[in-house]
Amino acid sequence: MGIALSLTGHDKDLGGGFIVRRLLPSAKKQAIGPFIFFDHFGPVTVHPSDEYDVRPHPHIGLATVSYLFEGAILHRDSLGSVQQIEPGAINWMTAGRGIVHSERRPPQLGGVDYVNHGIQLWAALPVAAEEVEPSFEHTAAADIPVVTLGDAQVRVLIGAAFGLRSPVKTFSQTIYLDVQLPAMGSVVLPPLAAELGVYAVDGALDIDGATLAAQGLALLSPGEDAVIRAGAAPVRLMVLGGEPLDGYRFISWNFVSSRKERIAQAGADWQAQAMGQVPGETDFIPLPTRKPAEPQPL
Repeated sequence: MGIALSLTGHDKDLGGGFIVRRLLPSAKKQAIGPFIFFDHFGPVTVHPSDEYDVRPHPHIGLATVSYLFEGAILHRDSLGSVQQIEPGAINWMTAGRGIVHSERRPPQLGGVDYVNHGIQLWAALPVAAEEVEPSFEHTAAADIPVVTLGDAQVRVLIGAAFGLRSPVKTFSQTIYLDVQLPAMGSVVLPPLAAELGVYAVDGALDIDGATLAAQGLALLSPGEDAVIRAGAAPVRLMVLGGEPLDGYRFISWNFVSSRKERIAQAGADWQAQAMGQVPGETDFIPLPTRKPAEPQPL
């Protein structure tokens, strides 16, 4: 299959020194399949004095997809959902016409050091589903199907692959896999979707003879198998993609839409605090005074 395009991403400070590696959106590629936003955070040691909590903030037109390798995050939203996000689980929050949520340190970790490490994606919703009712779905780690493929252990987080199907419901064809390879191990990745990307989480990979550096994202050439090999150390990689988006998406702050005017309306609604509230939360992130180039909070 080979590498059609490589993205290196850039560091982004979300506040308080909380640095993430942002791969999407990129000037070279807005999305891979439905995934229009890609943040890799950590591994970072969180100290009791750190201010890494993300206060209540809104979304429209997308679904957030949260996945942890280590640590824990407490999710609360304007639907009344309260869910501790833990390693191996998939948390899919459909914003649709609008939702508000916060992401904070769980109370039991308030006085201790711990490590947070994970990825948050946004999946842009198809135009026909941009205004659906908001919802939140938690799929426990134990409910994620797992298969051994060649030398690899593959967790099918979202979508269907290798005869397995994730229980996570989506709005379009979506693929998201967590793949672990031992040192010098290899796996053959078939063309599971029209658009498919590979992210090297913690070490470099060889993809059909080309090197993908650690924390690099490769868009694969479509239609052919790709042989992925690890080097002298075990590596973890994420496979993501699916059906291409049905048109360009406008992105401003936490809002994604096929229509500019809808984003403007969402901003006005948030300024008026008319998008709902997270029960038990009184503070919130104000609408930025200047339109940022990219969305900012997780």
